[in-house]
Amino acid sequence: MSWMSLPARNLDPAELEALVNRLAALPDLWREHIGFSDEERHFVSLYRDDYVDVWLLCWTLANDTGYHDHDISSGAVRVLTGALGETTPRIGGDSALHVIEAGASFAFGPEHIHRLTGQRARSISIHAYSPALWRLGQYSIGSDGVMRRLSVSYADELRPLDDSLAA
Repeated sequence: MSWMSLPARNLDPAELEALVNRLAALPDLWREHIGFSDEERHFVSLYRDDYVDVWLLCWTLANDTGYHDHDISSGAVRVLTGALGETTPRIGGDSALHVIEAGASFAFGPEHIHRLTGQRARSISIHAYSPALWRLGQYSIGSDGVMRRLSVSYADELRPLDDSLAA
């Protein structure tokens, strides 16, 4: 696969999932970028154009994005090694946790809000977004019980904003 073979248009979630699955089989494109840290997630941009944004992310058990969205971008994730936890919030009920094991992938639209955490000591994943990320929304709940969205840059480290949404 060549980066040049990507179409000059936004990709839908199914196309993004097919892309991360293809990239999983091409370790020469991402292997040299692997690294781990408990203090912050290790993430490297593998490719970016106007339509597609591809990242390699490395996770430890201490890494946690907090709840976030991807603004106007759809996305897909492929777990290469280890496992990730994807938690989605629910109004009036407990959040739903889904563990994604190595070899599995999932895709989502821009309306999707989730939180990702490392579920094994060293996990690696590939993420693709379309259109390319510029902004993300991070969520917190204030002491007044009101949920708020903070707009952040795509290059910022995502982490929980407060304890009320971190659990």
